[in-house]
Amino acid sequence: MPNILLTRIDNRLIHGQVATQWSSYIGANLLLVANDDVSQNKMRQGLMDMAAPAGAATRYFSIQKTIDIIHKASDKQKIFIICENPQDVLKLVEGGVPIKKVNIGNMHMAEGKRQVVGSVAVDDSDVAAFKRLQELGVELEIRRVPQESTESVAKLFA
Repeated sequence: MPNILLTRIDNRLIHGQVATQWSSYIGANLLLVANDDVSQNKMRQGLMDMAAPAGAATRYFSIQKTIDIIHKASDKQKIFIICENPQDVLKLVEGGVPIKKVNIGNMHMAEGKRQVVGSVAVDDSDVAAFKRLQELGVELEIRRVPQESTESVAKLFA
């Protein structure tokens, strides 16, 4: 069973908050970005590597590769999975990745989306994915940084 400490939705993927605050807070030594586009984009990977904390490895896998190899992870790997959106997290869970908790950190406002809390905007597809994750027993929390209190996930469905 892979040692997944936390899965976070953040459309910025690896950046300052993730690198400095979340990684140290949860004690991760592996940041796994599960994203089809980034898995093919060496420039974006390089930029994220620069933001990654010292002492933590980074991996950039497609959603399918994550599903295929996550169960081969060593117990020593303390894994922090970072996804861009709830649909990708749902694909991971439905593909057998044992995700128990999802931290919803940052989902930018865009056309067709509505702001539910400061840094989280959703559309109907996002809401459907969050509902399905809950049905599958995944705990959801909205929290930008570890020091802040969580927001009510009910705001996602209002």
